[in-house]
Amino acid sequence: MSPPFITRFAPSPTGLLHRGHAYSALLAHQAAGAARGTFLLRIEDIDLTRSRPEFEAAIFEDLAWLGLSWPEPVRRQSEHLADYGAALERLQADGLIYRCFRTRKEVAQAMASAPHGAMDTFRSAPLPAHEEAERLAREEPFAWRLSLDAAAALLGGFEHLAFQEEGQGPGGETGLIAARPELGGDVVLARKDVGVAYHLAVVVDDALQGVTHVIRGGDLFEAAHVQRLLQALLGLPTPIYRHHRLLAGPDGKRYAKRDRAETLQALRGAGLTPERLRQEMGL
Repeated sequence: MSPPFITRFAPSPTGLLHRGHAYSALLAHQAAGAARGTFLLRIEDIDLTRSRPEFEAAIFEDLAWLGLSWPEPVRRQSEHLADYGAALERLQADGLIYRCFRTRKEVAQAMASAPHGAMDTFRSAPLPAHEEAERLAREEPFAWRLSLDAAAALLGGFEHLAFQEEGQGPGGETGLIAARPELGGDVVLARKDVGVAYHLAVVVDDALQGVTHVIRGGDLFEAAHVQRLLQALLGLPTPIYRHHRLLAGPDGKRYAKRDRAETLQALRGAGLTPERLRQEMGL
């Protein structure tokens, strides 16, 4: 019996879906069908300030219009904060994370003021205990960051970390890829006001849902390097990755919510059919 094939499409309900989302969802659904596997839908709604129920409802409508189906119940990240908290506690117990009180502006300034080439990504260290206690007493906001130095010490370096790429990275990377988590620096795993950030939530979700293949856009290729490290630190399985090309509009810019790309809802209202959309995408 062949091993199971489980993949997922995991949008954030912070806006309406566009062609790029449709392409990724269709590729994942198609791959699951070809492998007689399972296509999961996951709602990544940890951004509590921007996530909206109307956007989630639109996701379901758009995907149903495309002809996709998925098993119920759908996993919503906002309903599983305890899972992420348990993972964060494990990393904290192993001395792998630290509280960072710098604002985004201060982080950007620290990187800009570093000698050329010395700090391409942010890395720091825990504050002295007395200073941290004072800041906590003042209830200053902070982020939990992963310490690359502590992770390297625990694992004996990163040279043995790798992941399998069945698609292609932005530089043509494919096959067995040596993980380079240092590309991400000391990434944020949670904030004081939000119990989890993207990288930690994704690796926990994929493991708990038994995801074997992650099919997503090439803009997330570098995220696989950080996520491979988290999988090693938490003792979680590593899925196979398939990063795909990003669709671009007539202006050459890739479709993105922030650029107000034409939505699937608008295309549907204009009379476009799912079949025609698939043809346009070469599917």
